[in-house]
Amino acid sequence: MRPELAARLGENVPRYTSYPTAPHFHPGVDATICRGWLEALENGDEISLYLHIPYCDRLCWFCACHTKQTRHYEPVTAYLRSLHAEIATVARIVGGKAGVRAVHFGGGSPTMLKSEDMVVLGKALRSSFDFLPDAKISVEIDPNDMDDARLDALAEIGMTRASLGVQDFDLKVQKAINREQSFLQTKAVIDGVRSRGVESVNLDLLYGLPHQTRESVSSTVAQALTLEPDRMALFGYAHVPWFKKHQTMIDEAWLPGPAQRLAQSQLAACLMLNAGYEPVGFDHFAKPNDALAVAARTGCLRRNFQGYTEDRCETLIGLGPSSISQFRQGYVQNMPSNTEYGRMVSDGGLAAVRGIALSDDDRVRGWIIERLMCDFAFSAIELVERFGKAGQRLLLKASSTALHDPARLLELDGDRFVVPAESRPFVRSIAAKFDKYLETGKARHSVAV
Repeated sequence: MRPELAARLGENVPRYTSYPTAPHFHPGVDATICRGWLEALENGDEISLYLHIPYCDRLCWFCACHTKQTRHYEPVTAYLRSLHAEIATVARIVGGKAGVRAVHFGGGSPTMLKSEDMVVLGKALRSSFDFLPDAKISVEIDPNDMDDARLDALAEIGMTRASLGVQDFDLKVQKAINREQSFLQTKAVIDGVRSRGVESVNLDLLYGLPHQTRESVSSTVAQALTLEPDRMALFGYAHVPWFKKHQTMIDEAWLPGPAQRLAQSQLAACLMLNAGYEPVGFDHFAKPNDALAVAARTGCLRRNFQGYTEDRCETLIGLGPSSISQFRQGYVQNMPSNTEYGRMVSDGGLAAVRGIALSDDDRVRGWIIERLMCDFAFSAIELVERFGKAGQRLLLKASSTALHDPARLLELDGDRFVVPAESRPFVRSIAAKFDKYLETGKARHSVAV
């Protein structure tokens, strides 16, 4: 690797699942603004829903999600009452104008819900919103939660994609992150969802975890491939103990360094590519006939708060504490406190407390960043055709980046600005060059690779 590239391994930059990124949201965009944006949906619009389950029955030390550990189910029951109230309020405002294209259950651990509660929740969504006939339902699954009743419940709500967290199958690594989960346990859940007709299985793998080596990563990927997942995500562990205090349980001396992280990610990627999977963005892989791979090949890939997606909906409505909604007009985020969230939605209110309205400049920069993250390229002609003078101003920025960066992270090829193959692991750093908020913000981010 060229020295100027190696020097970027330790850079800290956002993951760009949105632009502007969440640290730049502010309280000026609140529940009143959110209500107006919901009311502005038009007849025939298609929307996606994200439901956040902010509880786990154990806390994994590597996790950076908004969640709480609970050994009792009473807080979950109370939370579900609040979630049902928010669903009813949002559905009443939307008023049947929009059809649901996709639903994603995330957390936390959605599968810690009792089977009967999952079924009731699924029925509430379908009775409250108009689901399109081919709507996709995806659920994040913790294999440690699963039993036949929960598998049956997921089938009953119409789950079409199961997403299982694997992280690493090495027991030493698992103990260090408080997530023990055997290969056989994982296989049993995958067999269970497939026997119930689920059409797609995704596995989440991590590199950069404590005690991980190239050998343990290679072994984990090899085992994962025997399960024949339809797609796999390969995330770099984000060590952010200033943001998530439980990560202090991980001794930083156990973590691989920047060069080791890159070697682990490149080894895992090579193994997946050699097995016939196609690259999707910088950290996903999918079988050639998978919808995500098709979207990547055809230039239709998108990026949102769940990562890479084939979902083309312009509106994503987040339900639950800390969840983020995306509208044509901007972003809004719900109150993160479970208690305060419950109070806000209990009487028919919305829980949005912060967000950002998009300026014309935000839209141009956001489009460039998304295309770089998804396609590793963007067209100068399309930029100007889409955004006119605002696009022309950013075109000068792109030209300057391509011409004056000695690391050659971005090159001009005809009318297209292209990230060279050897620079693709650093695409977050390249995207950051178009982020006008980054230098003025105080947020701390995870390393680029």
